[in-house]
Amino acid sequence: MANTVKPSDKVRIGIIGCGGIATSKHLPALSKLNNIEMVAFCDLIRSRAESAAKNYGTPDAKVYENYKELLEDKTIDVVHVLTPNRSHSFISVDAMEAGKHVMCEKPMAITVKEAEAMAAAARRNHRLLSIGYQARFGENAKRLKAMCAAGELGDIYFARAYAVRRRGVPTWGHFLDREIQGGGCLIDLGTHAIDLALWLLDNYEPLYVVGSVFHKLNGQHSEANRWGPWDTEKFQVEDSAFGYIKMKNGATIEVDCSWALNTIHEREDKAMLIGTRAGADLFDQRLVINGERNGKLYEDEYLSEFSKDADEDNANACQLRDWIDSVREGREPLVRMEQALVVCKILDAIYQSAETNAPVYIQ
Repeated sequence: MANTVKPSDKVRIGIIGCGGIATSKHLPALSKLNNIEMVAFCDLIRSRAESAAKNYGTPDAKVYENYKELLEDKTIDVVHVLTPNRSHSFISVDAMEAGKHVMCEKPMAITVKEAEAMAAAARRNHRLLSIGYQARFGENAKRLKAMCAAGELGDIYFARAYAVRRRGVPTWGHFLDREIQGGGCLIDLGTHAIDLALWLLDNYEPLYVVGSVFHKLNGQHSEANRWGPWDTEKFQVEDSAFGYIKMKNGATIEVDCSWALNTIHEREDKAMLIGTRAGADLFDQRLVINGERNGKLYEDEYLSEFSKDADEDNANACQLRDWIDSVREGREPLVRMEQALVVCKILDAIYQSAETNAPVYIQ
């Protein structure tokens, strides 16, 4: 991938979708970088685009309601696609056809066919495409990745990918709408956990998947939900999902995912790895390595050195820094589109398996 931005120039960014994921994640993180300019903002609700432009844009930032008008600006280098899941694919494809590099929020798409169309557009137009999987960029996630790569855990043959909330159903936007989002907790949270596990194992060759998807609590009223009671009439998607992924090399990954589950063990974007030399439990701010040393069992604990919410060092900021650097340097970002496509295939297989009550083999 050739460098498309001169070293002396700032990367010019257009934002498509100015809702919650934009204002809570992308815009604050991008604003900390000194080698970018946010020059265009688009949203179907014009006031949201205007607000984002006022708070984060250049003085002459443009505002649009139609994303295709934004894409006509040939001075824009990069587009961030931060819209509901249903539109990820066609907006990303149009952006790359218009010559833009694309950072798309997770999931890559709501079907494998749509995700493959995105990857094909990136190759056809020689554009970079990355997906918003920030869990990889936590300090301890990167530490554990280095340990795995160095062989410190030995042959890793089992993993668990956690995306479990006790009562954490998002009650705003389109999260509960199956047509717009393509699913519930699995496509929203499980996608992060699966990406993290595959990356840690450096294994993107699933053989088959068995999945179960449940709608057990979405019909129950809950005052205890993190974001207030959900509308039981509008809760169309799953509240929990579980998967069993058999890899071609024999390794196994279990996926535990929920927005609402009767458990006291909440673990979101966490992982457990079991290897022949050692095991690992990756928590929020902690990483615990366990094994046997000098005839005794041991547990080595590593604590994150920076705050989860620190502006300069949080996972969101680290991913977007890597993304912008990849555009400037003409290299692949850490989150590659081919890897995200495998995640999409696994998500689709879990949903298919749950519907057919049978294993789904992945080509």
